[in-house]
Amino acid sequence: MRPMARVERFFERLVERPTARVFGTQLQPIQVLRRIEREMESGRRGRGVHSIGPDRFVVRVPTHDLIGLGSPDAVAEQLASGALAFARAHGLMLRSRPSVSLEADPALARGDVEVTARFSPPTAGDAADDRPDAGTRVFEAPVIHGPAAALEVLEPGRAARRITLGSRPTTIGRGTDCDVVLADAHASRRHARLEVRGGVIVLTDLGSTNGLRVNGHRVREVVLGVGDRIELGQSVLRVVAPEPPAAGA
Repeated sequence: MRPMARVERFFERLVERPTARVFGTQLQPIQVLRRIEREMESGRRGRGVHSIGPDRFVVRVPTHDLIGLGSPDAVAEQLASGALAFARAHGLMLRSRPSVSLEADPALARGDVEVTARFSPPTAGDAADDRPDAGTRVFEAPVIHGPAAALEVLEPGRAARRITLGSRPTTIGRGTDCDVVLADAHASRRHARLEVRGGVIVLTDLGSTNGLRVNGHRVREVVLGVGDRIELGQSVLRVVAPEPPAAGA
């Protein structure tokens, strides 16, 4: 751990743990995410555009706090999505999409969090060592700056269509007031929203009946990158790179 990370960790415990004990405040997912982000930063290997970050996290929290966080699977998915957003925003390369597991630890004081970060093992095509300059075989989480992306929409019984995303929020659903109207009886009237936040595209479930899945995982809110596959009702939406402008444009 870097010296600055040790100092930050000391002050976190000095302030947050007594506060939780005295005021009985409930640990929030955003507090856990901040710990994960610090572990990603302190555990990064290399510098600049060749930095590789850890992508596997085991989070230990006091038993009472774990119960209060809600559904462990849902919280873990939210934390993994937050870690992916952090990697994209800070130019960290990852070997795979982040994963988070939550564990109860009765030995921890209320409000305390312990995060163990590690790297996914290299695949067969990766370099034999962990040198950052071997990053050509390491997946780099793409960063979307503004509206530089499009949606490929495939609805039941219809030909695929492509929609360019703009800077304004984009609503998706079967309601005629949506920006992307789906001919899908299994989609809610206002099912989801896409919006640009801090240079990345965020997908949010608007309280739909059948929910959202991104790359096979049930989500409420997640940062998207090119290649991500959204399952909504019986429709599939894929985030793709925008088409290049025509010659002479």
